[in-house]
Amino acid sequence: MNFYDLFLKPYESYTAIQIILESTAAVFGILSVYFSIKKNIWVYPTGIISTILYVYILFNFGLLGDMMINFYYSVMSIYGWILWSHNAEDKIHVEVSWATKKQWFFGGILFILSLALVTLVYYFKPYIDNNFSFKDVRLGLYHLDWANWLDIFTTSLFLVGMWFMAKQKIENWLFWIVGDLICIPMMIYKGLGITSVQYFLFTIMAIVGFIEWKKSINFEKKV
Repeated sequence: MNFYDLFLKPYESYTAIQIILESTAAVFGILSVYFSIKKNIWVYPTGIISTILYVYILFNFGLLGDMMINFYYSVMSIYGWILWSHNAEDKIHVEVSWATKKQWFFGGILFILSLALVTLVYYFKPYIDNNFSFKDVRLGLYHLDWANWLDIFTTSLFLVGMWFMAKQKIENWLFWIVGDLICIPMMIYKGLGITSVQYFLFTIMAIVGFIEWKKSINFEKKV
């Protein structure tokens, strides 16, 4: 496949509104990660705009796992916004730290629960796709392909990453890096070329974010 087949051809069937919405969501998503690197509270309002747009886009594409993670982002962004606003000395920037063993344990539990929840949603996907009717519907996971299973895995990674970010823990970047790398080919496969480019940029920015947050905490210790 060439560049056109991978990134442009899927958009031949999209409406102008769909392309504009995906592009807008991607731009605000990149802005959100940029503000996160800077430990700037604007990570949340820009992120909320992006995730709400993606909830609408992904629901229309039937990508329930991705839709759920973006809905969770929207809710968790409000929670994180509140935490950051209380912890920011200048009302804009926050201090960061490493996660405790207790927080890692809670993150592990959250990951397992997320796997179970998203798998359950996919189990009922035939019922949801049938306008929430059980008529002539066979429930199960038989309809999942490799992208759906990866979707379940990355959704759980991002849920934990979002929680660690709200808690201002450096480890949040590790979850973003792994999840973003997986999402690059997955989004190309799903026909969302613009979003795959976004995840490529996310991967680079997440690596930078991890380095910057780690550097800042080392600097604070020296001071």
